[in-house]
Amino acid sequence: MITTGFPTDGPTLAQVGERAVIAAIRAAAPSALNGDDAAVLTPSVPNSRVVAGTDMLVEGHHFTRATTTPYLLGRKATVQNFADIEAMGARPIAALMGVSVSRDAPAAWVEEIARGIGDMAGEYGCELVGGDLTDGQELVVSVTAIGSLGGNRPPLTLDAARPGQRVVAHGNIGYSAAGFALLQAGIDVPEELEVLVKAHQAPVLTPGRGVVARAAGATAMTDNSDGLIRDVTTLAKASSVGIELSKVALRPDATLQAAGVLLGVDPWEWVLTGGEDHTLIGTIDGSAPVGFRSIGAVTRKPGVRIDGEAPELTAGWESF
Repeated sequence: MITTGFPTDGPTLAQVGERAVIAAIRAAAPSALNGDDAAVLTPSVPNSRVVAGTDMLVEGHHFTRATTTPYLLGRKATVQNFADIEAMGARPIAALMGVSVSRDAPAAWVEEIARGIGDMAGEYGCELVGGDLTDGQELVVSVTAIGSLGGNRPPLTLDAARPGQRVVAHGNIGYSAAGFALLQAGIDVPEELEVLVKAHQAPVLTPGRGVVARAAGATAMTDNSDGLIRDVTTLAKASSVGIELSKVALRPDATLQAAGVLLGVDPWEWVLTGGEDHTLIGTIDGSAPVGFRSIGAVTRKPGVRIDGEAPELTAGWESF
């Protein structure tokens, strides 16, 4: 079942007041670390390094109220930030929330956003430990993810891919874009295609896959946030290498093909340019790590190709 829409009833933020809203946030996403001026985190393992990242979701630019819910928005904001932590080979250990929202909005919006963040953080074994709330014309949700990088191995940076390595991926590719297209079409989504809509509203990333890849010897990694070709090109340029992708490995599956037939869209467009799946894309010597699959190889020849040819579709997300 697909769920969309923001509640329109109940007391507003102005009626409830800031202190009561903060109390509701802490109740929706409980943490003993939340409530002081700042959260004090204990290093999770010896010889660890701190990893941090942040992203925002802005109403009208990244989402609309007609295609999601406050709860799902909180989950999505968390996944997109935790994916960045995982892409470094690190483990998320805490999340901070920032929300800008009109004082006339129902207080339930913020409570449900916090609940979504807290629930998703819980799936990674960590908590929402603090944040900020302010009045603003547009709804903006920002999550800052804090991670821990243990051991002596280097982080999985963009500039560490080497010729001869295997290109591997964990997660679906093209699902989020297909789900967004289904929502935009304004149709009754067939039950068998609901998985695509859900992948857009709150992408799924198995916790710990980045850590597994780093332990297995991966050297470089990114997540598919702006479109596969665009993100792989960024990795290739940073490492001064080329990447040869396999058309067979990337071929749209039966679910994407069914959505393409329904909407009259070539599903390759979603696979190559869609983004927002937050699939982990990495490079490694030898076999693909557990939970990953091979999708190509690193070459000396610059550029990104699919079976030796330049990709026909290269667009992706642009913030400006």
